[in-house]
Amino acid sequence: MPYVNPQDRNQMQIVSLDSMIEPESEIRVIDAFVNALDLNELGFSRSVPAREGRPAYDPRALLKLYIYGVQNDIRSSRKLEKACRVNLEVRWLMNSLTPDFRTISGFRKENAPAMKKVFLAFNKLLRGELQNEFFSVDGSKFFACNSKERNFTRSKLDDRICWLEGHIDEYIRLLEQADDLEDPDRHNIMSREELTTGLQDAQARLELYLAYQKKMDEEGLSQISLTDPDANLMKMRYGFGVSYNVQTAVSSESHLIADYQVTTAVTDYGQLAPTLSEVKEEYHPEGVLEAVADSGYQSEADMRECLENGIIPHVILPDGKDTYEITVPYEESAVCNPESTEPEELRKCLHAGIVPDIYKDVIKSAVIRQTQVFDAEESATPKTSPFASEAEMREKAEEGYFVRDPEKNIVYCPGGQILRQVYITQKERIRYTNKQACKRCPNRKKCYKGSKGFREIEFNKDEFAKANGNWLRAEGREFHFHRVRRSKKTVMTVVLTFQPDRRKMVRRKCLSEHPFGTIKRSMHGNYFLLRGKEKVAGEFALLALGYNIRRALRHFGYKKVMGWISLLSDAFYSVFKEQVKMYHETEKIAFFRQISLFQAALI
Repeated sequence: MPYVNPQDRNQMQIVSLDSMIEPESEIRVIDAFVNALDLNELGFSRSVPAREGRPAYDPRALLKLYIYGVQNDIRSSRKLEKACRVNLEVRWLMNSLTPDFRTISGFRKENAPAMKKVFLAFNKLLRGELQNEFFSVDGSKFFACNSKERNFTRSKLDDRICWLEGHIDEYIRLLEQADDLEDPDRHNIMSREELTTGLQDAQARLELYLAYQKKMDEEGLSQISLTDPDANLMKMRYGFGVSYNVQTAVSSESHLIADYQVTTAVTDYGQLAPTLSEVKEEYHPEGVLEAVADSGYQSEADMRECLENGIIPHVILPDGKDTYEITVPYEESAVCNPESTEPEELRKCLHAGIVPDIYKDVIKSAVIRQTQVFDAEESATPKTSPFASEAEMREKAEEGYFVRDPEKNIVYCPGGQILRQVYITQKERIRYTNKQACKRCPNRKKCYKGSKGFREIEFNKDEFAKANGNWLRAEGREFHFHRVRRSKKTVMTVVLTFQPDRRKMVRRKCLSEHPFGTIKRSMHGNYFLLRGKEKVAGEFALLALGYNIRRALRHFGYKKVMGWISLLSDAFYSVFKEQVKMYHETEKIAFFRQISLFQAALI
């Protein structure tokens, strides 16, 4: 049976680009939406053409190119440059314009802050049709433009500096040995020139690492990234990576991303209220917003802030519990309106021990209690360290103690290593560790008998030395643990018994997971190309906008989405009439013709 007859490549054709694009193609929505935007109002550079000089590329064309690119895994400027020449849909979208990769790349870097405004403008089109029951909040890690080798924590720097110091000593020893030998090559020893070069390289690297360490001490940094200074080393699914933690709020009805925040926080703990604050203002400015989140958001302070601002946080409960107990400082309020949904009134009621009417279904009780807490005034003045110098601290540590240096905020361990601060616990205790030093420590079994493979130690600000029980027992020495007792005082608090809705929590996974999955798998957006938190936020705006456009077309349909865009286009058209006066006559005709064709397509 014969094959299908192919077309002759040399056959002449008279055909328009528009006829080769599907009538309800996704790119027609991108084209219509961007044409309807007022880029000058959104803050795009070169949105008004200059009267003199070489003509620039229309920023609308470049914005369309980027939206199409993120949807179809064409994100780099060089790939987009090639697509302008060989991709039929891109040629239609760009009206056969072929900017080079530097122009394309420069547009994204210059206009990164305005990208989120474009993302919010598209959401604004759909807001009137969305009946949002609640929002689902979740976070996901996206790789930054920074390798792990270009990221240094304090412990990693200590390890590198220690290794280089030993390396330098070895080079010096080999140089002295080479001086004593008449023929170093005969004894398989590197030549003096090779040893000198290696020594100089090691000394240069040591100076560089010491400069990094000094900068971290001066600026109070826990880690430093050299390529992208805003990115942090985070634990991810398959190990550690230098990343950003992106928080999204997804609509329960349409599964659209309502808003997002790009953060450098290594966990989701405490990120619920910051993520939902702008969503509350946009979608429920006068009512109460409901949100669901997983167990990573189990922060009492975060949930308290949400309730005070008119947000009901349905956070996944710990196993075996049905409620949260949220403690609020008691404040006697002379006037409180339980019927109001204003954040100020909600805060007054909660702090007075009165449950607002809007919270009757989720807050089962509000009980005023007397609670004992540490006296903040007395503990605010830390005690003086009993050690006068670093030598005394190290000498005490060698006896089998962990010794804290409050000025440098480090701990000397019995093995001669330095432990660095990891974080501060909920009970305001400082936790120290050094995983890399523990891995190579010859006394690890003598010091630590757990399964983690490294030792962690906690201090409060009034403690300066702690006995290493395992170490002292191994040496057969007697010891006792000294506990610092801090004074307490009695305060009045309100304990809220908060019961989240389990029916909403069950739906969380079906909402928050698949937008991240679509962006990372289908759109291959699990990494960022730009550097800096502000530019990364603009880059994610393109990814979220590409997802929302595709999701809106599947959820509402092509005609409905284009109808909403036409309303935006009519408003923009009336404003743009004044700006178009500065155009040349031929450009005016082309612009009005484009508007006419767009309106005819909608009919």
